[in-house]
Amino acid sequence: MAVEQPMGAPASQSGDQTRIHNIGYRAYDGPRLGRSYATRSLYSQSLRGAYGLGRSVKSKVLPMLLFVVMCVPAAIMVAVAVATKANDLPVDYTRYAIIMQAVISLYVASQAPQSVSRDLRFKTVPLYFSRPIETADYVRAKFAALASALFILTAAPLLVLYVGALLAKLDFADQTKGFAQGLVSVTLLSLLFAGIGLVIASITPRRGFGIAAVIAVLTISYGAVSTLQAIADAQSLGDGGGSSGAIAWIGLFSPVTLIDGVQSAFLGASSAFPGGVGPSNGVGVVYVLVTLGLIAAGYGLLMRRYKKVGL
Repeated sequence: MAVEQPMGAPASQSGDQTRIHNIGYRAYDGPRLGRSYATRSLYSQSLRGAYGLGRSVKSKVLPMLLFVVMCVPAAIMVAVAVATKANDLPVDYTRYAIIMQAVISLYVASQAPQSVSRDLRFKTVPLYFSRPIETADYVRAKFAALASALFILTAAPLLVLYVGALLAKLDFADQTKGFAQGLVSVTLLSLLFAGIGLVIASITPRRGFGIAAVIAVLTISYGAVSTLQAIADAQSLGDGGGSSGAIAWIGLFSPVTLIDGVQSAFLGASSAFPGGVGPSNGVGVVYVLVTLGLIAAGYGLLMRRYKKVGL
C-alpha cells in the first residue's frame, strides 16, 4: 500500500502517485421543478426576448419602435373622433391590422430569426434537449411566444381604439362587438404569421438570411396576389363580371389576403379586395380551412425540423 506524502513534500521517484482530492462537489437535493416549468420558462424568456426585454438596449429599439408605430395611428384616429364628435371610428377594428400589415411583417421578419436562428447558429438546441424539455415542448414554447408577441402587437392598437371609442361616447354594443371581432381576426393572424415566420427562420442559422426570407414570403406574396387580383378585376369589368370569381380564389395564396378573406366572410369586415367584395360564405369556409391548415402545417414542420436538429 502506497503511503501518501505530506503536502509540499517532494514526490518520490517511484511508487503510485495517484491521489483523490475532495473538491467539495455536492449532489443537488432541492426541488425538481420538471418539464412543465422548463417549458414555461422557455416561453417566458422567448416572449420577453421578442421585445428585447432582458437583452441589450440595441435589441429593444426595433421591436419597441414597431410597437409604437402600430399604436400611434390608432391614438390619432381616436383623437380625431373625439375632437370631431364623430358617430363612428375612421377605421373598423378588423381593418386595422390589414392596413398595418407592412409593420406586422417587418416585426415577424425581425423577431422570428431572433427566436430560433441564434439557437441553431450557436448549437444550443441539443443543450435544451439534454434537460427534461423535449422537442414538442421547445416547439410549443417558441410558437406560443412569437404568437403571443404578435397578438400583443396587433391587439394593443385595437384596445386603444376601443377605449377611445368609449371615451367618445360611441355606441357601447357596436364597439364591443367590433372589438371582439377584431381580436378574433388578430388571433388568427398572429398564429398564421408566427408559424410561417418560425418555419422559414428555422431553416437557416443565419439571422440575415432568415429576415430576408420572411420579408420576401410575406410582402412579395401579398404584392403578387394584390396585382393578380387587380388584373382579374380589370378583366371582369371588360367581360361583364365573368372573371370576378377568380379574385376570391387568388386571395388564397397570401397570408394577408387569407386573413382578409376570413374576416370579410365571417366577421362582418369590409374587404380590401378589388371592388371591395370579399369571398362568399362558401369560399370563406375554404379560407378558414386553408388558414387552419397552414397553422397546423407550420407546427408540424417545426416538429420535424427540430427532431433532426436535436440529434
